[in-house]
Amino acid sequence: MADPILLAALFVVPLLVMYVFGVHVAFALGLVSALVMLLSVGPAWTVQTFANQMYSSLNSFTLLAIPFFLFAGRMMNSIGLTDDIFDFAEALVRPLPGGLGHVNVVVSIIFSGMSGAAVADAAGLGSIEYEAMTSRGYDGSTAAGITGASSTIGPIIPPSIPIIVYGVTAQVSIGALFLAGILPGLVMGVGLMAFITVGALKSGTATVESFSLSELLESSVRALPGLIAPAIIIGGIATGLFTPTEAAAVAGIYAVFLGGLYYQNLDPRTLWSILGDTFEDTAVLTLIIAFANVYGFVLTISGLPTVLTEQLLTISSEPTVLLLLFALFFLILGTFMETIAIIMIVVPIVAPILPQIGIDPIHFGIVMMVALMIGLISPPFGVVLFALERVTDLDIEDIIKGIIPYYIPLLGALVVLILFPSVVLAVPRYFGLV
Repeated sequence: MADPILLAALFVVPLLVMYVFGVHVAFALGLVSALVMLLSVGPAWTVQTFANQMYSSLNSFTLLAIPFFLFAGRMMNSIGLTDDIFDFAEALVRPLPGGLGHVNVVVSIIFSGMSGAAVADAAGLGSIEYEAMTSRGYDGSTAAGITGASSTIGPIIPPSIPIIVYGVTAQVSIGALFLAGILPGLVMGVGLMAFITVGALKSGTATVESFSLSELLESSVRALPGLIAPAIIIGGIATGLFTPTEAAAVAGIYAVFLGGLYYQNLDPRTLWSILGDTFEDTAVLTLIIAFANVYGFVLTISGLPTVLTEQLLTISSEPTVLLLLFALFFLILGTFMETIAIIMIVVPIVAPILPQIGIDPIHFGIVMMVALMIGLISPPFGVVLFALERVTDLDIEDIIKGIIPYYIPLLGALVVLILFPSVVLAVPRYFGLV
């Protein structure tokens, strides 16, 4: 068990084998944990010990944020909020070369402050953005490419379900992680918009439409209730008015208020359906987190994090080099595994060694999220690709073809975040959370 390769293989290979054969990641984590327990300490481990570790991982006030954010995101996606936000973004950035391409990115930035999920962005806004672009002469593949690329911003700018899961697993402040995602999300958005502008000018398809202040004011009034939601979430956390969990509850209540009183299109059947979907998603995530806690505990007592630290330091002692290697690893892993599964498998191994190799866990978490989001739009199994296939009339090959050029600004943003940690840490430092 002292050999680092054998030790790592014991923890990782069975997981990958079960994942390939379709075993749910939660049960795979639990089975591997039980296997290692039996091989290492035998009957000294009991079912009660296993259960106690699961329970302790769920006895967390922070985890209550997950169902509330899931509920708020689904609610805002179903009450028509996206249409008003789209009209506002169009009136705001219409004069820029690239037109609706910029609208697509701005809408994703705004909507990311409500949904916290790339798939929700692609599925909820995807059809609206795709139809708007294709109806005005944009190539379908290009429209789908911009839509997919911009959806990666969703889980970076708060709120974010993957960031909550990372924070709980790595035992890092959720509030600090949320604030740390603001500037990186904007860097991704600006990078995409710059790339769209250059592409439009280079291809000769750039059309500059007239700016209408009256239209902007009118659309901003209609979109104002939706624009307030991110301000409530981010502002409340940044000022210490409430915790991320309380912010999630406020967001959920606010979404019900909008649907019931402002848009007046929330009926009991729709509410019940949204609650049912939220309960189902929450149950799945809760089970993953519980088994992942046992997995992480067994990893710690096995000594693998210590062995891994020693091996990494033989490659380089420079944190930037190590972070670049981690980012490459996550880019590859993200192409064939889902985000939550990667977080649950990798973070328990990596989190304990970050202080020893000089990498800030908040910086690491945001870099990890950005790399994994790029994986969501990468073949063969990027889930955003399949979400776009459902809401457009394109084949998966055409969607991939449209997305490929936008890897350039997204990878560029990832490199910027690695080389300049202050981009990630500036906001949480300003509010005294780092």
